[in-house]
Amino acid sequence: MNNSGNRGLYIHVPFCVRKCPYCDFYSLPGETALYSGYAQAVKRNLSYYSERFDTVYFGGGTPNLIAPYMAEILSAADIAPGAEITAECNPASATAETLAEMRAAGINRLSVGVQSLQDAELKKLGRLHNADEAEALILAAEKAGFGSISADVILGVPGQTAESLSDTLQRLGKLPIQHISAYMLTLEPATPFGKNPPLDMADDEKMADLYALCQKLCEELGFHQYEISNFAREGFQCRHNLKYWRDEEYLGIGPAAHSFYEEKRFAVPKDLPGFINAPRQTTEITDDSPGDYDERVMMGLRLAEGIPEELYKPLLPGLKLLPPEYWALESGRLRLTSAGFPLYNYIVSLLLAHTE
Repeated sequence: MNNSGNRGLYIHVPFCVRKCPYCDFYSLPGETALYSGYAQAVKRNLSYYSERFDTVYFGGGTPNLIAPYMAEILSAADIAPGAEITAECNPASATAETLAEMRAAGINRLSVGVQSLQDAELKKLGRLHNADEAEALILAAEKAGFGSISADVILGVPGQTAESLSDTLQRLGKLPIQHISAYMLTLEPATPFGKNPPLDMADDEKMADLYALCQKLCEELGFHQYEISNFAREGFQCRHNLKYWRDEEYLGIGPAAHSFYEEKRFAVPKDLPGFINAPRQTTEITDDSPGDYDERVMMGLRLAEGIPEELYKPLLPGLKLLPPEYWALESGRLRLTSAGFPLYNYIVSLLLAHTE
């Protein structure tokens, strides 16, 4: 764990234009009248903390919807010089004016919800943008001065093929982006997809093939895998998300936001009116002793850098049960290989079940 002083700041923006059928994140469509009250509540909550933050992440929801309020929100926090300040951005609702506002506010990294560059796949996902609009937004973001742009891609979109995924990634590789996040589509029980799964969902075998293809193509395009679902050009790893995987502390503000702060994990209830009206956000402890051995192993093995000797030494008995192509011991660290990443859950469970 890192107790060096600088923490990460996560701000959950619970607004969107329309809820996607696969999305389980807390967001409320159409609540435009609440933007100002929400922004004031975020600022009010930030006033209780004197920490300096060296990463900030506006997640959602659709953070670009509150672009006019980002400058005043950031002004309420102590932001370290050179901080990475990320905002998620939706091609369906972000304009050139939105991008200019975000850049002027201090946002220096965009995470664009591309998901696919195939119009048929975007329609199946319930997205409101098309492929051309996603590409145009990325080009406009570069023109607006963003030098760090990430694109989200979904693996296992209903009907997705190796050819369609390859086309999406090849087209992304020609755009001015420095990072790709590739997430496997999962069926969350409370979502429309979870309640009524599409008939052409990818099975486990096809999902594994799509993931392996994504690994291969991203590497060929110059995006190096540094975490199970994340690929970056040299020097463009997401510093904020690395805090999560390295078990470093961060503060979450906003309804449904989670924190790992002062050696405790806690969450804010999914209640936007309650958040706006409370003098200080309500929190519920979810773990009063986080960062234990199992957690540090689980989080660390998500990363290509792996874990140091003090963590992997007790795992040596389990390593003997694993084929050598799934792991590597290098420079005093244990890491999973590209072949091992798809089997992460199995490998971690096996290793922790056979500790010394």
